[in-house]
Amino acid sequence: MLPNGVKHLLIINVLFYVATMVLHRGGIYLENVLALYPLGSPYLHPWQLLTYMFMHANIDHIFFNMFALWMFGYILENYWGTRRFLIYYLLCGIGAGVANLLLAGLIGAHPTIGASGAVYGILLAFGMMFPNERIYLYFLVPIKAKWFVIGYALIELVDGILFTTDGVAHFAHLGGMLTGFIILMLWRMKNKKQQQDTFNRY
Repeated sequence: MLPNGVKHLLIINVLFYVATMVLHRGGIYLENVLALYPLGSPYLHPWQLLTYMFMHANIDHIFFNMFALWMFGYILENYWGTRRFLIYYLLCGIGAGVANLLLAGLIGAHPTIGASGAVYGILLAFGMMFPNERIYLYFLVPIKAKWFVIGYALIELVDGILFTTDGVAHFAHLGGMLTGFIILMLWRMKNKKQQQDTFNRY
């Protein structure tokens, strides 16, 4: 229920959040260094593509991201193993950040924080790996994982087009899902090639 990869991600995110809140009281803002700034900003640095996903704005922001990370992530980590899970998670977060940078003109030139892009990548993987697994919306309404994922992707796409000033990085979420899809396709191709090579040897 709490494998090492998910556990350490939860701990790191909580530590970053607590440090951010404590330092705010002293007038020190970690966001100025660790948030992801848009292209062209003098405050943009390469490390922000990694650090932004460990920053959160408030308790609701971090709670829902971490809850989703645990809810879907522990199943994937148990299936894949910790190393592959962490690689996938971090690459989805970086991919989400890249998408955010490229589309900054649409979503507004503001710094971006949050693990949502990586979490959306986790959500996509869960839907692809376990498409018929049932998820309960609001803990009441059962829906198959594949429809849940497709529905969320469509909502993010519509919201990204219609609500560009709502303060939510919708295209970063979609970027995390797209990155996850590409990774999963590459892994499937690699597995098929390995299986074919094994078959050919026999």
